[in-house]
Amino acid sequence: MNQPVLVTISVTGFSVAFLHAAIPTHWLPFVLTGRVQKWSRGKTLLVTALCGSGHVLFTAVLGLLVVWLGFVLNDRIGAWFPRIAGGTLLGFGLFYLYRQFAGLGHGHTHAFGEAECGSNPDAPGLNPPLPAKSDRAAIISLWILLTFSPCEAFIPVYVSGVRYGWGGFALLTALLCVGSVLGMVVFTWLTLIGLEKLELKWIERYDRGVLGGLLCALGLFVMFFEK
Repeated sequence: MNQPVLVTISVTGFSVAFLHAAIPTHWLPFVLTGRVQKWSRGKTLLVTALCGSGHVLFTAVLGLLVVWLGFVLNDRIGAWFPRIAGGTLLGFGLFYLYRQFAGLGHGHTHAFGEAECGSNPDAPGLNPPLPAKSDRAAIISLWILLTFSPCEAFIPVYVSGVRYGWGGFALLTALLCVGSVLGMVVFTWLTLIGLEKLELKWIERYDRGVLGGLLCALGLFVMFFEK
């Protein structure tokens, strides 16, 4: 087992999961819903973790399919697989970089701005918050929102771990779970304790570029150092 490559894949996977979770669409809805529903801080964080688990589960299912296909391909092409896996990562990375520089990576900004305004009912000229619904309906809505919005940036990371078998898949899934859920809970908590001014605009503006850079670097590393 090539330990340096596995460590690099693991660190990159955790970074991708945590950075993806820092996007406002992954924690701001919980802050706003918690305020409307008048949830305690603890309950809001618990709901965030619960929905984050659904987010991870759906991503892991997609990853399972990708890894299974990777096993089949690896058995057939052997030594060529690292080049193909690295090239796949590089391709995804370049795609994210293209979206960044083409201005296609800022889809969160408008929604974030609207949500931020809606969270401040005292601001002049703003509509009041939506009325509260039942807790069950609110939680189900949040769960569906996150579960069926998988961490697509993590799927290529699964490809890079195919040569490490099911143990590699389990390790990457654990890192996906910790990175995603921890990120969502941390940023939700920071907002709940009053750090609404936390400077996260750079994540909204450059998230695609940073993710693309990480995937490109990992792709090149796998291509040249995986054996």
